[in-house]
Amino acid sequence: MQNVTSARASSVRATASAYIGLMKPHVTVLLLGTTLAAMAVAGLPSLPVVLATLLGGALAAGSANAINCYWDRDIDQIMSRTRSRALPSKKVGEKQALIFGISLGVASFLVLSLVVNLLAALLALAAIGFYVGVYTMWLKRTTAQNIVIGGAAGAVPVLVGWAASTGTLSLAAIWMFLIIFLWTPPHFWALSLALRKEYERAGVPMLPVVAGERETHRQIILYTVLLLAGSCVLVTTHVVGVLYLVGAIVLGVGLLALTIQLAREKTLASARRVFWFSNYYLALLFAVMVVDHLFIHSRRG
Repeated sequence: MQNVTSARASSVRATASAYIGLMKPHVTVLLLGTTLAAMAVAGLPSLPVVLATLLGGALAAGSANAINCYWDRDIDQIMSRTRSRALPSKKVGEKQALIFGISLGVASFLVLSLVVNLLAALLALAAIGFYVGVYTMWLKRTTAQNIVIGGAAGAVPVLVGWAASTGTLSLAAIWMFLIIFLWTPPHFWALSLALRKEYERAGVPMLPVVAGERETHRQIILYTVLLLAGSCVLVTTHVVGVLYLVGAIVLGVGLLALTIQLAREKTLASARRVFWFSNYYLALLFAVMVVDHLFIHSRRG
């Protein structure tokens, strides 16, 4: 009897893990971090609103990712990196995955609209629709600019966070959006360099597959320069100051140096280095943003 109970518990854990995997929690964590940072800079609302915003954001990201897994199940079956995901490995049924993704989206809208505000709910819903309808179903398989345009979906969480705190949007929120928008191409193209052969085999027109590695290196450097400049412009909105500006320059120059090194060395190790550092770059940039804003606020108080 004990063995049967243990086996059932193990099965439940495995199923729950498979469904959580559909939500891609490793991606969601970074999105929630930028959401929280935007709320902090805009002026943190009450704790229930903060928690509801993060929950709604997690559900929205999970919805988009789960539906993405459903739509891309044929590609995921081909690529070794994604072959162990829930759908290719048959841990979750196709219909169940789609229903799960849609349900998460509905839950997100309800949480955000009822506890936070309608603007935040609509922005999160728009992000789901853009990521699924524009990026996943259209751009990803048709153009090398897929991640450039599609990256807008990943930049929406800062707008959700700002809207949750203020009920409106502002120029500062738009610049935060643009920072993530400009960050996405060098971040993802560095990964696609390491996975070029897999994307080619799956028929996905990522930039390294379509334009080659040299052009990809050039585009990565170009977008990193734009990112460095764009991150500094946020200072003109007066929500952050000198501390943030110094942090943005140091982090941006560090990322730029790695992208130049990638172009010179042309190795997979260099590409992975840019990819991983870009994760830390974004997290640290928004952390410095929050620290700077709180420091300015405390001095003014």
